[in-house]
Amino acid sequence: MEPPERPARGAPAPWDDPAATPLVVFDAVTKRYGAETAVAELSLAIHEREFFALLGPSGCGKSTLMRMLAGFETPSEGRVLLAGQDLAGVPPHLRPVNMLFQSYALFPHMSVEKNVAFGLAMEGRPRDEIGARVGEVLRMVKLDGFAGRKPHQLSGGQRQRVALARALVKRPKVLLLDEPLGALDRKLREETQFELMALQERLGLTFIIVTHDQDEAMTMATRIAVMDKGRIAQVGTPPVVYEAPASRYVAGFIGEINLVEGRVAAVEGRRVTVATAAGDLAVAEAAESVAVGEAVAVAWRPEKTRIVRAGEAISNGRAVMSGTVHDVGYLGGRTTYHVEASGLRLKAAVANASRSVERPLAAGDKVKLAVTPDALILLVR
Repeated sequence: MEPPERPARGAPAPWDDPAATPLVVFDAVTKRYGAETAVAELSLAIHEREFFALLGPSGCGKSTLMRMLAGFETPSEGRVLLAGQDLAGVPPHLRPVNMLFQSYALFPHMSVEKNVAFGLAMEGRPRDEIGARVGEVLRMVKLDGFAGRKPHQLSGGQRQRVALARALVKRPKVLLLDEPLGALDRKLREETQFELMALQERLGLTFIIVTHDQDEAMTMATRIAVMDKGRIAQVGTPPVVYEAPASRYVAGFIGEINLVEGRVAAVEGRRVTVATAAGDLAVAEAAESVAVGEAVAVAWRPEKTRIVRAGEAISNGRAVMSGTVHDVGYLGGRTTYHVEASGLRLKAAVANASRSVERPLAAGDKVKLAVTPDALILLVR
């Protein structure tokens, strides 16, 4: 059966539709290990056909949350539901969920074909059905010519595909990916990200990935849940969590950010002026209501920062900060400048549009940084 079509461009996403029924629901879930709380009263809804990312540092509870869905852990409190069914008491092998581990966990003495077929064989499926389904998924992951090889005869990327085929062959409703690309080199990891996205789109399955890699989550996910100490700090699409972080924590965790503490000096509708060590910063569109005198932070992304030599003019309407280049980082596609300004360490990222080998600015140069009001983010939490 062909997977259902994605909503038409411009149609409301399922998570924005009050009438849409989520596929996976964590309902006030808590998980304790003795005196330690790994997940704390967490509620989350994930919809069918999402490529959903649980993102956060080690120890934030993201893998624990996934393991509760898979059935390897039991909630201390709350419920986990899949397609409306409470999964309490349902063992892992009876859940329509499969998991792809970072280690791949392949049987070294078995061929690729037998590794992929193992789960179906344990279910007692007919031999002809097993053969047909194994052949189908091996073609899907582009390993149909490798069926007779053993894991040690494969590259890291090929072993990862075998593990993926083994997870898909049982046709789960939800595929769980626990840091699945961590063992791959950077180039192969980036290639595999797009292969997984294309595969998820073609199959019409729900993928949930656990990762600490922000770029990985931003590339692959339809939505991201940023986690901190067993709780969800923010849920949103990649552009939302990047451009409109809900807190200092999210702003600092997702990508690079300039963040300056200050106090509200003036409020005019949604325009808020904040007095900071870098001068007065006027935020064009504050997401939250604040009062004069309230302690807040102002944040902006390095790539939205213009940097020029101290003597050069900058157009009106921008906040301007003077400083000295401290470090320069050349990253091929862009150059990042670390600037000391009013006792703060700020960053400006400039796209390298030309092939010039010499950097236009160097450590020790006096510069000005400028940022427009609509690029500034007001953070209360």
